[in-house]
Amino acid sequence: MLVRMSGEAHYLAGLALAGRRVVVVGGGTVAQRRLPRLVGSGAAVELISPSVTPSVQTLVESGSIGWHRRPYRDGDLDGAWYVLCCSSSTEVNAAVSAEAERLRVFCVRADAGSRGSAVTPATGNYEGLLVGVLAGGEHRRSARVRDSVLAALRSGAVQDVVSKPVGVALVGGGPGDPDLITVRGRRLIAQADVVVADRLAPGALLEELAPTVEVVDAAKIPYGRSASQDAINALLISHARAGRFVVRLKGGDPFVFGRGFEEVQACAAAGIPVTVVPGVTSAFAVPAAADVPVTHRGVAHEVVVVSGHVPPGDPTSLVNWPALAAMHGTVVLMMAVERTATFAKALLDGGRPPTTPAAVIQEGTTRGQRVLRSTLDKVAADVVSRGVRPPAVIVIGPVAALADDLC
Repeated sequence: MLVRMSGEAHYLAGLALAGRRVVVVGGGTVAQRRLPRLVGSGAAVELISPSVTPSVQTLVESGSIGWHRRPYRDGDLDGAWYVLCCSSSTEVNAAVSAEAERLRVFCVRADAGSRGSAVTPATGNYEGLLVGVLAGGEHRRSARVRDSVLAALRSGAVQDVVSKPVGVALVGGGPGDPDLITVRGRRLIAQADVVVADRLAPGALLEELAPTVEVVDAAKIPYGRSASQDAINALLISHARAGRFVVRLKGGDPFVFGRGFEEVQACAAAGIPVTVVPGVTSAFAVPAAADVPVTHRGVAHEVVVVSGHVPPGDPTSLVNWPALAAMHGTVVLMMAVERTATFAKALLDGGRPPTTPAAVIQEGTTRGQRVLRSTLDKVAADVVSRGVRPPAVIVIGPVAALADDLC
C-alpha cells in the first residue's frame, strides 16, 4: 500500500534491492534510522563513513552491512543501484548527489530531500503489507498519516480481507491494563469471530469487539480444572473447524503458567493452525508497576518465577525449595496468596533471613492495584490482616525494598 499526498510530484515504486549494492554515506543517527529497513530488504549495504554510532557498529559486527572506515571519495558509487546521503556535511551530501546524478543512480539526500533524485517515504509493516506515505517533503505529516493508516489496519477500521487469519490465535493479554497488550494481539482480537477469554484477561478489550463476535467465558466452563481444559481445547478446535477465526485470550503471557502450550499441542494434534502472540508477563510487569524491579545491579543477579498451585512437600511438586531458600536473588510467586504462609515457612526453614524484604501486589497495573510491603517472617500475617485477595504477585528478595529509596 502506497499513499501520495500533495506536494512535489513523485512516482511511487517499490525497489527490489535484495543482493544489489546500496551505498550509504554517513554513519550517524540518520543512517542508524535508515539502515534496518535496507538490511531487511536484503540489500548489499556498504557504508562509507570515518565513524559510526554504536547501533550502526552492531550492524557491522553482525555482518549485516559492510563498512569502509574513511570519508567519501569520488568513484564510491560505481556499481550502486541506490544511494543514501546521510552525512552531517552538506558539502559531502552534495558531492555524493552529484556523482549519483552523473551515474544515473537514484539518490536520497537526508539533509535536503528536494535536491536528491529520490525521497524516502514514511513506512511501516502490516502483515506482509509495506505501507508508505509521501507528503512532498513534509516528513512529520507523512509520518502522522502513516501511523493513522497502520492504526486503522491494526484495529480493523480498515479491513485487509486478503490476510484474514485462520485457525486459532493464542494471545497474551498482559498483566491487566488493556493498554499493555501487544499491538499484534490487539489487532488479532479485532479480527476474531470467536474470543475464548480467561478470567484474568483484560475485560476492557472485550468491550471493543463487534456485536457479531461470539465471546466465551472460559472461567465458566464446568467440571473442574482438568476437565475444563479439555473442554476449552475442544471448543477451540470445533470453532476453528467450522471456519471461524478463534482468539484464545489469556492474562499475562500464555506460556508462563498459563497452560498455553497444552492448547497449542491440542490444536496441532487436530491439524488446526495456531498463531502464538506472547504477552507481557505479570511475573515481571506487576512488580514493575509497584516500583519493584525483579533484578537490579548489585542487588539481584537471579530471578526465579514459581507457581503457587502446589505446596512444598507435595509429591507432585517440581520445585527445589531448599535451593530457592539458599539463593540470594529474587523469588516471584504466582497464584500463591492462599498459601503465602506455607511458602514463607519453606524459605525460612531453608535459611532465608526473616528480614528478607517482601512485596505483594494485588491487581497490578489496574485501577484496583494495592501494594503491601513486608518482610518474609511477617508477610503471611500481613496478607491476612490486610485482606489481600487474588490475583496478586508476591516478590521476595532485596529488590522488594528498593522502592524505599524513592521516598
